Amino acid sequence: MAAAAELSARGIPVTVFEASAVLGGRARAVSIVKAGKRTTVDNGQHLLIGAYRETQRLMRLVGADPGQLLARLPLALNFPGEISIRAPRLPAPLHLAAALLGARGLNLSEKFAAIRFMRRLKKDRFQAQQDDTVAALLERHGQPARLCKFIWEPLCLAALNTPADAASAEVFVTVLQDSLGGATGASDLLLPRADLGALFPDVAARYVEGAGGRVLKNEAIRHIAQASGGGFMLRSAATDHGRYAQLILAVAPYHLAALIAELPGLDELGRQVAKLTWEPIVTCYLAYPPTVRLASAMQGHADGLVQWLFDRGQLGGPAGLFAAVISAHGRHQALSQEQLAARIHEEIAAVTPGLPAPLWSQVISEKRATFACVPGLDRPAAATAVPGLFLAGDYVASDYPATLESAVRSGVNAAKCAARRAAAFANRAA
Repeated sequence: MAAAAELSARGIPVTVFEASAVLGGRARAVSIVKAGKRTTVDNGQHLLIGAYRETQRLMRLVGADPGQLLARLPLALNFPGEISIRAPRLPAPLHLAAALLGARGLNLSEKFAAIRFMRRLKKDRFQAQQDDTVAALLERHGQPARLCKFIWEPLCLAALNTPADAASAEVFVTVLQDSLGGATGASDLLLPRADLGALFPDVAARYVEGAGGRVLKNEAIRHIAQASGGGFMLRSAATDHGRYAQLILAVAPYHLAALIAELPGLDELGRQVAKLTWEPIVTCYLAYPPTVRLASAMQGHADGLVQWLFDRGQLGGPAGLFAAVISAHGRHQALSQEQLAARIHEEIAAVTPGLPAPLWSQVISEKRATFACVPGLDRPAAATAVPGLFLAGDYVASDYPATLESAVRSGVNAAKCAARRAAAFANRAA
């Protein structure tokens, strides 16, 4: 949808073929029925930060106001009973230094270790060895165990969806540069007040259609062939859609092989994608009576299965609805959905005195939520070996991990590639 919106803004008509009934891919709204009532949740609790400039730009472009749809909070890491960090509204980099020096639950040695780490990364221009893991980077810089447990490792999991002992230090320091090391506001937490459809893709669809484009849902393309004279012939299960001059494949990478099977010169692309491995994300929604609240809209949890808790009621959603997030692989995968929901309730009850039993729960598991962001990963470029064929998706080569911002940037980049090619043809024809 980012690619479609960008092309529409440039006056280039597009057709979007969406396999599902819902826009958004792995970041979509889900309608469920609980206790006899239909409600809308997201397929995963997503978090944005102030540094996600392209996502916010595209939202404004299509008419989705970030100021209304996103709750902007100063960076805060709150692990009840352990540590609490909050960044004040000060010019960068003073906001980060003040946040670390004022942190509750860290001693002076730990605070200065964190400051030294960030200063060293800045001095090194936020460069890391290509084959380094985050764990190795933290050990090399002498980060105390408590800092790793409550700051660096949770940030690594949240951003890269890969455990620190396997995650790419190179990508992690880029995220730190853009967030903690960025300008004032870059590290702000942007928590969605609306479901993911309303946040961008549904609004983008109306923008694309208003610009003369089409958005076709429940229309999965099954076959792609090169057309004589250039371009591509597209076919779904029941319909020949004819010829298109250019094509952006914005599908999950594990669906790519079947679509490019008859296109020549893409063997290397197939090998690149085949090497990607995957990490899951589990989100468990638990509904409590409307009077039940967490101490803060977002809080960390370090010693159980749950890693982050979100109080949707404090973010404009139904009062009493909590979202518990578990990133990457782990022992939670051995539990049934019922067992997992019960275990998560117990963990929330341990930090929320007097918590009643949930009215209902819903576990949503994305088994291939993101690629494993490991060192030295070879990610494919947006432009392929086939002229006019481009890729978009959070797995496409960039210095970012698999995030909403990475997906949006890839879409914008693919659109720019297609627009340049269209302009070149127009100039040649003129």
